[in-house]
Amino acid sequence: MPAGEGAARFAAGTDPVLRGEAAGEGTPVVLCHGLTATRGSVLHGSRALERAGHRVVTYDARGHGGSDPAPAGRGYGYPQLVDDLETVLAATVGGGRFLLGGHSMGAHTALGYALRRPERLAGLVLVGPTFVAPLGAESLAYWDGLAEALERGGVDGFVAYVDREQRTDPAWRDSVLRFTRERMLRHRHPEAIVAALREVPRSRPFDGLEDLASIEVPALVVASHDDADPGHPYAVAAAYAERLPRAELASEPEGQSPLAWQGGRLSRAIAAFAAGLEDS
Repeated sequence: MPAGEGAARFAAGTDPVLRGEAAGEGTPVVLCHGLTATRGSVLHGSRALERAGHRVVTYDARGHGGSDPAPAGRGYGYPQLVDDLETVLAATVGGGRFLLGGHSMGAHTALGYALRRPERLAGLVLVGPTFVAPLGAESLAYWDGLAEALERGGVDGFVAYVDREQRTDPAWRDSVLRFTRERMLRHRHPEAIVAALREVPRSRPFDGLEDLASIEVPALVVASHDDADPGHPYAVAAAYAERLPRAELASEPEGQSPLAWQGGRLSRAIAAFAAGLEDS
């Protein structure tokens, strides 16, 4: 997986080895991607955060992209994902404070870290969070169906399942399927993605939304409108912003492409949020 222009690749940890890249100079911004995505999926290739004076650190979660699968018996739950984040931080950020963000699974990983080590954080950026409580049987059946589709039908089977089950608004269908195919082709260990699809939805990054009230770190919560991105409900992001004591909610105007899909605009929103932290 090629590194971006000016980015330095790194490998952190030993079992699993986590591969990523760091680029730019300045206050660190560490970003975690979502389930079945890779490190380039949060900002979609934008370098605007680096140009705004930040060192941007991204990495592939265990089993995703170029990172190693989970060791036997250790799995893909949120405690392991937060441990991996700590491994990456030790290798790339050191002991100073930093801005931590993530999309979907990555947002939940960031919150798990915030509950564990709040003193390390200058701020949080939570893009498209989805976790509200242990998933019910219908939701788990969806994720298990995705895993089975990938296991039996490869990328084509996975994309077809998304097309059939997600019921995206027709105005966004072609874009969603194209993004889905592109991200699935980036994984070196598809069998690990199958395992993650079955395990991550059954794991808890925290017990419930009431836990968020203890996080005093300033937060930017990015919501997407449901017609384009029903898998990341607007109402859930709004609930996170309401529960977090120092949160602000951002989104795209209705009818536009989700802010989470627009790397440049998302990067500028994060940069503006970070600048506000420095001024406060």
